Amino acid sequence: MSIIDTEAALHVAHRDNHTHRDVNGGWLRPAVFGAMDGLVSNLALMTGVAGGAVSQQTIVITGLAGLAAGAFSMAAGEYTSVASQRELVQAELEVERGELRKHPADELDELAALYESRGVEPELAREVARQLSRDPEQALEIHAREELGIDPDDLPSPVVAAVSSFGSFALGALLPVLPYLLGATALWPAVALALSGLFACGALVARVTARSWWYSGLRQLVLGGTAAALTYGLGALFGAAL
Repeated sequence: MSIIDTEAALHVAHRDNHTHRDVNGGWLRPAVFGAMDGLVSNLALMTGVAGGAVSQQTIVITGLAGLAAGAFSMAAGEYTSVASQRELVQAELEVERGELRKHPADELDELAALYESRGVEPELAREVARQLSRDPEQALEIHAREELGIDPDDLPSPVVAAVSSFGSFALGALLPVLPYLLGATALWPAVALALSGLFACGALVARVTARSWWYSGLRQLVLGGTAAALTYGLGALFGAAL
């Protein structure tokens, strides 16, 4: 009994500990990167305009315009990109569905050969392929995964992609503008809040990478801060020239 109990405990420990992070990023990656894009682009835009020694009202209008323009652009681009990708996948699925209907024997041989190439014995590979090919929709799903590397039941939604991109970008782009909307009259509160947001976004990115949170946070802070400093310098240069 002690051996059985020990093996059961080891099995439970393996099951509980054998987990992986979401390497695809799930919702976290596009949300964080969308917010980060909004932060960097709008912070750089506002500091560039501020470098030209313009009025506070102009800086605020620039920030709000950058937020709206960037969010709508991100949403439109993401919708078009995901919709085009989805249409391409559906077209390829129709091709595969036609092949399964017109040449079922050839497709069965193809699936059996695939399993053989992965080490399954020939007779068993053919039997597995035959059983899986009984249901045309199941056969289509298996061929799509094996040949195209896609899951027909898990295609991305263009609407969800557009809405999430719009929201995350707008949220990030709002941070540099927020201090002005709350009554700030100088640029530094907007820069401080935006840089804090960049550090937080970089730290969150560490959840889908092998880097430590502080390294990812500092890296994003430095990159965003550099972009803001360069655009401020360019704004000052152009403002003096004009």
